Amino acid sequence: MRPVFILALASCLASADVWTDTFSIDRIALPPGIDPQIGGIDTTPGGNLAMCFHRGEVLLHDPEAGTWQRFAEGLHEPLGLLAESESSFLVMQRPELTRVSDTDGDGMADLYETVFDSFGMTGNYHEFAFGPTRDREGNLYLSLGTASNGAGIRKEVRGRWSEIGLAREHMLNGPGWGKFKGRAGRMYARVPYRGWVLKVSPDGRKWWPFASGFRSPEGLGFDKDGRLYVTDNQGDWLGTSKVFHVREGQFHGHPASLVWTEGWTREPLKVPVAELDRMRSPAMGLFPHGELANSPTEPHMIPKGVFGPLGEQMLIGEMNQSNLVRFLPDPVGKVSQGAAIPFLRTGALGRGNHRMTFTPDGSLWIAKTHLLWAGANGLVRVRLKKDAGDFLAIDRVKLLDRGFALGFTQPVDAAVLQGVKVRRHTYKYHQGYGSPKVDDKDVPCAVTEVSLTTRTCVVKVGDLREGYLYTISLPGVTSTGGKPLLGEKVYYTLVKKRGS
Repeated sequence: MRPVFILALASCLASADVWTDTFSIDRIALPPGIDPQIGGIDTTPGGNLAMCFHRGEVLLHDPEAGTWQRFAEGLHEPLGLLAESESSFLVMQRPELTRVSDTDGDGMADLYETVFDSFGMTGNYHEFAFGPTRDREGNLYLSLGTASNGAGIRKEVRGRWSEIGLAREHMLNGPGWGKFKGRAGRMYARVPYRGWVLKVSPDGRKWWPFASGFRSPEGLGFDKDGRLYVTDNQGDWLGTSKVFHVREGQFHGHPASLVWTEGWTREPLKVPVAELDRMRSPAMGLFPHGELANSPTEPHMIPKGVFGPLGEQMLIGEMNQSNLVRFLPDPVGKVSQGAAIPFLRTGALGRGNHRMTFTPDGSLWIAKTHLLWAGANGLVRVRLKKDAGDFLAIDRVKLLDRGFALGFTQPVDAAVLQGVKVRRHTYKYHQGYGSPKVDDKDVPCAVTEVSLTTRTCVVKVGDLREGYLYTISLPGVTSTGGKPLLGEKVYYTLVKKRGS
């Protein structure tokens, strides 16, 4: 058995080298005396970095000089930040969206201004607030996590209390909570607007409940076409983690938030699963749990011209694996779906990949956190190596009526594509926590129409079904110049077939 073990180890090391041979991944030292969990990061108009930290600080970093400056402090568990200028930042605290500004020019914030706080809080530990992100018109979007029955609520709550569900006196933290927690639901939303994405006008004076049905919508971001991406983490009602294209008025599957739908009167846990299933908008991307992602975080667009041919594609962070995800949308009419591909799958990246930003020099900065779960902490800088040459990656995936068309950044010979395999599965939609793979099986496939000129091939698949995730494995694929493939699996979520 020893030679087999050595061969497997060598294979793993070679796979990791694919990424570190192409990208430099450097850990950046943080100033002493702060909790090194970073809740949010953004690039200022001047090319510097602004970061908010777990214990409430906002720090500014000059990447060229390597210097740090404390800008603000005293914030409550901030999990997102947008830079408006060199001296004004929007920070998503647990209780509110806040603008912190330096109005007297001394380099420290002297104005902490509430922009938006019209949502509820019960004191439950899982009621996180995520965002913000901004659309082309300047509107802001944020998302609210549901509460967990790992704990109850405090006696005093902020916001209106929904009487739909378990009586309030049974929801309080204390020795009696264990008797009733199952009745509350694994995750619950008894104050507004837990489990929702909210839209806020640029000046903060108007706001709208935008979309519902989320469990822990950890990240939001827009792609080049103006689609709002929102990730959600595996758990009750989520067989696996997902990324959604979120549009106004949609429901995305987790029923707890329905109590805040206008005119809603029913207890969500008593609504038949089949009815909830008919109501929900499907995810455009399913991320197999433990395989591709465990806890996806922020979607962030790669700027045009950065990372070569991958510019303007979407990256999605991942908390619990040493991995990011590239997502390539492939809509069919008005139905959003597409392909997820591993990116930077190497131990050199590490876990806890929570928030991302790019600086003008083409560097990707990844801010890490763990919040006492399985992430990590610190700051990582990723750069495309100057001597990396032209790398090989999949940059196009398109569903056909007979299979999938794959596009490569470099020409690929037909001979190296003969090991391609396709497998499909789906997940159960139910109240339980997660789901095993359902109807998991290999499907017949064949590689055809390989073109060195267009750098494409077709993977013909004999069994295309709506509602399934198709995993296309491309082991050992290299370019005609010998470059190894960055990301040897494609995970395509087939929501709607072409022509159906």
